[in-house]
This record gives sequence, structure tokens and C-alpha cells, in this order.
Amino acid sequence: MNIQEQAKKAEALRRLHQGPRILVLPNAWDVASARIVEELGFPAVATTSGGVANVLGYPDGQQISRGEMLEMVSRIAQAVAVPVTADLEAGYGTSPEDMQDTVKEMVAAGAVGLNLEDVTGSDESTHVEVGLQTEKIKAMKEAGASLGVPIVINARTDIYLMSIGPAETRFERTVERLRAYRKAGADCVFAPGVKDAETIAKLARAVEAPLNILLMPGVPAPAELQKLGVARASIGSGMMRAALGTARQIAKALLELRDHTPLMEGSIPYAELNALLERRKH
Repeated sequence: MNIQEQAKKAEALRRLHQGPRILVLPNAWDVASARIVEELGFPAVATTSGGVANVLGYPDGQQISRGEMLEMVSRIAQAVAVPVTADLEAGYGTSPEDMQDTVKEMVAAGAVGLNLEDVTGSDESTHVEVGLQTEKIKAMKEAGASLGVPIVINARTDIYLMSIGPAETRFERTVERLRAYRKAGADCVFAPGVKDAETIAKLARAVEAPLNILLMPGVPAPAELQKLGVARASIGSGMMRAALGTARQIAKALLELRDHTPLMEGSIPYAELNALLERRKH
């Protein structure tokens, strides 16, 4: 990848967090889904770690290797002209040095931004100490700068999503962590699992940084999130899982010898999909 081109894309991605319009990201899991997102006019493509892991045969949650994840990110980055931000889970390592290696490989893959989680497993016992997490963020920023690419970090805390710690202190602890991540160099902060409008608005004011909210059942629509002060909204693996839900319904209809055609309404025509992929960046 051309470093100067990537640097420009990184700055473009950073500006998208500054409003006035909320940055909405329907996360892609392969080249075809990424091209659909780009063709619709979205100014950036975000990947979903869960989606990529699942299509490659892994459960979500730090199970896929860094190399396999970045192989798909590379394919996506080569296929689209807009900036790509990659969901890289907890960074595929435990130390700041590991984070630097991850950024170097991410930039080589063509991405200019990333999500970084602060849990390394499936329960709260893997919640990374805030001091270590901030060191990881600093190391990532330094690695990007050393390569000439001012990478965009979306720093995430899973306090709400994983129900970590006492419910009555979750808001304060979330704010504390996200402010620390911002101070360490994060460009955007992410609090998945927060659903109600009042808490979202309060959080958007308190974190003193662009805020990312995960679009999930019970969360206000993007237009409402924008009014609440949210800078970025992403859907994670939701779109991929919806596509697989449709696939399961069609397969079930076939198994039961029923008419599958109503379930295929809205599908992309064969020729249109081929043309979409022929119009890839290269």
C-alpha cells in the first residue's frame, strides 16, 4: 500500500468523527459486503471481527489469529477506495510491544483505523487493567506515527456489554476508562451495550471525545443517536448475522420442500453482484 495515500485516508477517517453528521458503519465481513457498503455511498468501511471469524470457521472472541484476521482486512482494503477501519479485538497480544506489531501488520494490510477492546476473553476476569490498556493505545499510536500513518483508534470498554462490576458504578467506571483512553491517544471511544437514550446522552457529554455506540435491539436509531451527541454508530456482526438468518430460513424451506422464492425477495441479482465486484478499486 502507498503510505502517503494511507495517511490521507487516516486523516479523512478522523474527520468523519467530527460531525455534524453521525458516522454510521454497517460492518463488513468480506469483500462482497464491503463493496456493497462502499457502493451505497458510505464514506468508510469498518470490518467486524465476529463476522470475519465466523466465516473463517471460528467463534468470536479472540479465537482467530492476527494473520488470518488481517488477511481478510487486506482483501477488503484492496477492494475499496474508501478508508478501512479494522476490528482487531484486543490487539492479538498482551503487551504494548504486541500492539505495535499488530499496527505494523495492519498498516501493511491497508487499513488506517482499528477497534481495540479492553477484554481479552469471554468474562470479566480478562478485563485489562486501565494502566496497561492506556500503554497499549500509546504504543499503537507511536507505531502508526513511525510508519507515517496517523492511525485512527476506536478504544472500547466492555463494562456495559459484559456487565462488568456493580451496575450502580458502571457509568462512572466507563467514563473513567474512556477518558483515560482518549488521553492516551484514542480518536474515538466505544461503549457497546449502552442502550437507553438518557444514558447515551449523558455518556456523550461526559467522555469528552467522539462516542461510538453499538446498534443493537433497544438502541435508538442513528438519527436519534445523532441528536443525543453520538459521533459514530456501528452494527458489529449484526448485518452478517441477519444475512445468515436469511440463509437459514431459505435452507429450512428447502428442507421442508416449501417454496423458497418469497424468502429470496430483495436478494442482489447475479449479474449485479458480478458487476459490483468487477468495479473493485483495482
